[in-house]
Amino acid sequence: MAKDAASPGRLKQLRMVAQIIQQANPKGMPIVYASALGTLVLFVVIGVIFGWTWIVFGVFAAVLVGMIVFSRLAQKAQYSMLHGQPGATYAILQSLRGTWYVEEKPVAVNRDQDLVFRVVGFPGVILVSEGPPNRVQRMLVAEKKRVQRVAVDVPVYDVQCGDAEGQIPLAKLQRHMMKLPRNLKKGAVSEVNNRMRALTPAIPMPKGPIPKGARMPRGPKMR
Repeated sequence: MAKDAASPGRLKQLRMVAQIIQQANPKGMPIVYASALGTLVLFVVIGVIFGWTWIVFGVFAAVLVGMIVFSRLAQKAQYSMLHGQPGATYAILQSLRGTWYVEEKPVAVNRDQDLVFRVVGFPGVILVSEGPPNRVQRMLVAEKKRVQRVAVDVPVYDVQCGDAEGQIPLAKLQRHMMKLPRNLKKGAVSEVNNRMRALTPAIPMPKGPIPKGARMPRGPKMR
């Protein structure tokens, strides 16, 4: 009974994601169907030549290929929805998999609504900005000094997220974070995070920019 009750929820989610893909890219769902159908046709041809068991494999392969394409298009559509929205960086950071502590509120903000978020993980302390380079650089430098006063021996990285030259695009932010070197052990990560929390100012997140129900796909775990 529990399985039956859960199924409509999953189907509804898939329909919602399909609608998001369709809005972002009208050719998206036809690409999903074409990739699945093309895979099935390929295995049917192979099955006619080498045996019917290949056709059975083809059904599973077609579903798998269709879901992979569907997932990638959904990810691109969600990034498209978040792009340019205040607080979009936080939506990406909170979906990181593994031992990451993402401060829920920005640690710095200016009147132009440029933001700086703080993340603690195996690399150390990472300050991630959102806004034009000429405005966020000063914010990052000031926040980096605050962090270094509390965590003297901890590596501190600053990452500018945006579309300007030298910035990390929103769609590549997760990958960039995962490539940072592992400098701390697991116990040290928790300890550093506790020290960082004492620095957190009461800065509210911008209201209303992130689309409701937008769930970012989780990236790979840091090894």
